[in-house]
Amino acid sequence: MNELHLETSPYLLQHANNPVHWKAWNEKSLAQAKTANKLIIISIGYSACHWCHVMEHESFENDDVATVMNAHFVNIKIDREERPDIDAVYMKAVQVMTGHGGWPMNVVTLPDGRPIWGGTYFKKNEWINSLEKLQEIYTQNPETIFEYAQQLHEGLQSLSVIPKIDSPIDHNLDNLEKLVKKWQKSFDWEFGGMARAPKFMMPTNYEFLLRYGYQTQNQSLLDFTNLTLTKMAYGGLFDTLDGGFSRYSVDMKWHVPHFEKMLYDNGQLVSLYANAYKLTRNPLYKEVIEKTLTFVEKEWLTSEGSFYSALDADSLNAENHLEEGAFYVWTKEELQEFIGEDFDLFSKVFNINEFGHWEHGNYVLIQNQSLAQIAEKQNMSVETLAQKKESWEQKLYTEREKRSKPRLDDKCLTSWNAIMLKGFVDAFKALGSPKYLNIALQNAHFITKNLWSSDGNLFRTYKNGTRGGAEQSVAKATINAYLEDYAQVIQGFIGLYEATLDEQWLQNAKQLTDYCFDFFYNEKEQFFSFTSQNDEALITAHFEVEDNVIPAANSVMASNLFRLSVYFNHSYYESIAEQMVQNIIPTIDYPSAFSNWLNVLLNYSEQNKELAICGERALDYLTQINQQYMPNLILAGAKVDSALPFLENRFVESQTLLYLCQNKTCDTPTIDLQEIINKITPNS
Repeated sequence: MNELHLETSPYLLQHANNPVHWKAWNEKSLAQAKTANKLIIISIGYSACHWCHVMEHESFENDDVATVMNAHFVNIKIDREERPDIDAVYMKAVQVMTGHGGWPMNVVTLPDGRPIWGGTYFKKNEWINSLEKLQEIYTQNPETIFEYAQQLHEGLQSLSVIPKIDSPIDHNLDNLEKLVKKWQKSFDWEFGGMARAPKFMMPTNYEFLLRYGYQTQNQSLLDFTNLTLTKMAYGGLFDTLDGGFSRYSVDMKWHVPHFEKMLYDNGQLVSLYANAYKLTRNPLYKEVIEKTLTFVEKEWLTSEGSFYSALDADSLNAENHLEEGAFYVWTKEELQEFIGEDFDLFSKVFNINEFGHWEHGNYVLIQNQSLAQIAEKQNMSVETLAQKKESWEQKLYTEREKRSKPRLDDKCLTSWNAIMLKGFVDAFKALGSPKYLNIALQNAHFITKNLWSSDGNLFRTYKNGTRGGAEQSVAKATINAYLEDYAQVIQGFIGLYEATLDEQWLQNAKQLTDYCFDFFYNEKEQFFSFTSQNDEALITAHFEVEDNVIPAANSVMASNLFRLSVYFNHSYYESIAEQMVQNIIPTIDYPSAFSNWLNVLLNYSEQNKELAICGERALDYLTQINQQYMPNLILAGAKVDSALPFLENRFVESQTLLYLCQNKTCDTPTIDLQEIINKITPNS
């Protein structure tokens, strides 16, 4: 029987009525495969995935397919967002076997979990034929399969080992120049991003390029980063009517997205646009931040203070059939009806022409010029055009709200919540809206109350008042958090301290960091494992070191350790962060997969500084500092005397003193904030 109705994951529940006898990943399912000596089908996806829905409809809802799967296999469905550990291990196997990866991911394994075959999306007949062939080989010539499984398993284990350096490597920024020049060869100078399709936003890439360009005064890199952020905001990737970004663009010009909206993308992009706004004061970036956070608050923020995970790519069209992007696209006739006499001008702004056409007479709104450029050509003021654009967007938003909305993934994931928390904090720093800070604090309190156990560990998921797992045994069936969750929560708490000077958030960050050392750190590998020592061992260990759309958990931990080592004067944190960076540097051959590590590496540059603000005006000065783009600064402060090691013995009654330090050596304290700002600015 299909057992997925017992689960809480929206993705698993989507498959609960399939004729396939799906099971969740648990000891019982794995033991059943061993007892019956059956091959296992492990099918992995997520609720907002368009091609996951396609394969479900074509294959998993089909009785003929179900007959084959149920007769010969133990069938396990996995939500990759609940179990990123399983996803990572088997994704590595699929990439080794096929040269590429993605979702849906489908893997066939031996009863002990070792993979023997896999891929991504399969058409129905291809899927059936492959399964029947595998079952035939497994029955008639099992030695062949066992031999291949062993070889693949050994290969996967070797991939999890990261080479160690024999001697320290110089942190000189000149060493980065060669990597960046190599990277520049793949830049798209017309639309921004990389010169390929599909185009993923990869926020960490542009956080690094923004910072590196700023610290080295490389105007070309700053121009490219601003081009990318501008074109992303103009594209159909960004929902100009309601805010929020879709997951990625299928074309070169950021025009047509895969229409799912993910919490982790939007949290990171808000942080990126906030930092870019600090540097440029570009009003477009402010608009993107405000629209996106309004969307997040409206669609994803819960009454408890947590954030939901995603909106689906598919929604019901006018014929009541699920269709990718149906909620977001427009026909020319619809736009003429809703916009009225302004349609010609609207068409010039949003390209209701060949440039903006998608398929089947549908248009995805996209700008390719600024409002200033369009206004000049139309002999009108920018202010008038901006007012018209706002009015058009409100009309279309009102009409669009009458449509069937995409499905909501209403589980709350700890790491994604922390990413969004940081987005709200960074927006507060840049724009100063108290509402943004209040939402961030609300979310942080939700995490500490509901996702942090008295034993010290975090949980991965939370849904409908439960912490993940099967509904009939809520108290016991919990999913423990992964390194990604700890790293992102620690980073979020550090950000909250930098926004509020409330030292409790730093203490929370330190407590979680120490827990990671106790249960995740591997002294032999000199990195943190993705899973806790308390959790089940998979077929191979996983040490996440390559930065992806979400940066690697180990690179985030290295950044956290560097910052916490300053606050707490903690030499062990400092040495481990240094060791992690040293081990990674020799492996960096393509910067886009290590951009957060490169950001950590920039912390060791001579431009990096620390600032302590001590006295009754500390929060006032903090606000002014936070509005500046200063990625090369670690900031601390207190309105009263503090026991935080970095602030000890710096408080003087009735004065607010600023202590600027570098590599633990501090200048004479001053009361002149502008002097401090000038000293922090590179090459000032």
